[in-house]
Amino acid sequence: MTSTQRMLFGQVVIGPPGSGKTTYCYSMAEYLRQLNRKVAIVNLDPGNDCLTSAVSIDIFKLITVDDVMENCGLGPNGALVYCMEYLEKNIDWLFTEIAKFPDHYFLFDFPGQVELYTHHDSVRNILKQLESFGFRLCCVHLVDSHYCSDAGKFISILLTSLTSMLQVELPQVNILSKIDLAEQYGKLQFGLDFYTEVLDLDYLLDAINADPFMKKFRKFNASLIDVIENYSLVRFFPLSVSNMETMKKVRAEIDKANGYIFGKDEERSLINLLSTAVGAQFQSDSVDSTLMEKLFNENDDQHFVSE
Repeated sequence: MTSTQRMLFGQVVIGPPGSGKTTYCYSMAEYLRQLNRKVAIVNLDPGNDCLTSAVSIDIFKLITVDDVMENCGLGPNGALVYCMEYLEKNIDWLFTEIAKFPDHYFLFDFPGQVELYTHHDSVRNILKQLESFGFRLCCVHLVDSHYCSDAGKFISILLTSLTSMLQVELPQVNILSKIDLAEQYGKLQFGLDFYTEVLDLDYLLDAINADPFMKKFRKFNASLIDVIENYSLVRFFPLSVSNMETMKKVRAEIDKANGYIFGKDEERSLINLLSTAVGAQFQSDSVDSTLMEKLFNENDDQHFVSE
């Protein structure tokens, strides 16, 4: 199928299971519709059967994990990989479905199996074909903010975020989801800006070494931190889908990443263009202080105290 003449925009929503991908898609779609955008949600998770009528395109019409497990004798992980490979080979089905929604902004809800974005090629190949079809895409990588409560877990999501950025090869916005529940599993050791801006990770290493069991892995953890800091690519944006200020900030960053703010089909004022430009941040784009002040300021001086 030849590429469309019209430029299309969309978000590729990925992240581990339970990170809130589907909830994010529904909430972001509703938010964008309030901005007068026509939005189509595309479910590309063949194992997610908990869907509503809000989904415009559903991979269940092409293939499902249950069918593959039953007919091919595969386990759930193998069946999911099979489904992605099947979609890659039958991408014309997806193009035909997309063509039914002209002038829409697309939200692609992908499976949560991390391997699909770290070393398997099918998802990357699907995205390359979507780009050839005419899409300007931004990868939105969600991770649950409760990982910030444990230094070892936070290093793991940094590595996952970095690996997916390198493997998927799209502009990527990393999001700490459910930020209003960040301290549900324990008090954060540092202020939230330490985690969102990925500041000096040596302080994180010191926190890990305080655990007698983890202390013996000091050199290994130090090497992992060196890899993350040497690339210097990962940062996070806090998000609570119930808070419109965080939604606004995330939306602005995504519009900048996939180039939507530079499109010709929607009138955009100069102030909106400038407010999402690289390095520019206006007061109206700041995160709601009522929600975030405690997390940002609490223990704010901890990671700046000299040893």
